Amino acid sequence: MQTRPKPSTNRASFKLLATAAVIGASLTLTACAGRGGGPKDTAYVARDVETLYASAKDRLDRGQPTLAAALFDEVERQHPYSPWARRAQLMSAFSYYVARDYNKSVESAQRFLSIHPGNKDAPYAYYLIALSYYEQISDVTRDQKVTEQTRTALQELIRRYPSTEYASDAKLKLDLVEDHLAGKEMEIGRWYERSGNWLAAQIRFQNVVDNYQTTSHAPEALYRLAETNLALGIPEEAVKNTAVLGANYPGNEWYQKAYELVQKRAPGVTAS
Repeated sequence: MQTRPKPSTNRASFKLLATAAVIGASLTLTACAGRGGGPKDTAYVARDVETLYASAKDRLDRGQPTLAAALFDEVERQHPYSPWARRAQLMSAFSYYVARDYNKSVESAQRFLSIHPGNKDAPYAYYLIALSYYEQISDVTRDQKVTEQTRTALQELIRRYPSTEYASDAKLKLDLVEDHLAGKEMEIGRWYERSGNWLAAQIRFQNVVDNYQTTSHAPEALYRLAETNLALGIPEEAVKNTAVLGANYPGNEWYQKAYELVQKRAPGVTAS
């Protein structure tokens, strides 16, 4: 079975994120945005909070998210006790996300949660963290540490705020993430199998069956378990794997292959 490509964030997810950012940024802007265009925009110059925030929002609207993030950070530094500082933290996290600086996006969102854990915008911060990890998921041929971080972040969001629109999107992404992790287990298991390391392969395939049984990789995992059990001289277990495969995926190509395999390699053997 071919490995699946890295899942990507769909337009609906980004729209959800961006809409929340715009709504959440609805503090009245009473001053004109700054008109500078270079490093001087983020240099430490004491400015009133409305002007500074407006300048940051202007940069974001003009497609300069990195500069916007730096200016939102400046709002927090210059006016830490202002109501604008709380909003600037989230807008900084969103700006870093737009700029694809996902590590800084996570840092900003986590800082917001550490200071305002019970704030009404906390679900949005958790969503930003989850999406920032999600965007960094690599191909299954590479280390999947960030995929595990994504799963943890999505599960935390769903656990804390199950009734929010963010949780609804998180549930969809969690399915893709778990399929991705299962794909990694399958790849490692197949590599062990090709190397003749049957027991190590079996452990990987069993992990998919036990922990990722709702993913698209479960049927192949059961077939591979039948293969490895036959190689290990346990035909009864191979027959049992095939029976489970047939009961759950009767029309699947992997069941047909498993059935033919045990008929050829273990004729007359019954499950123990």
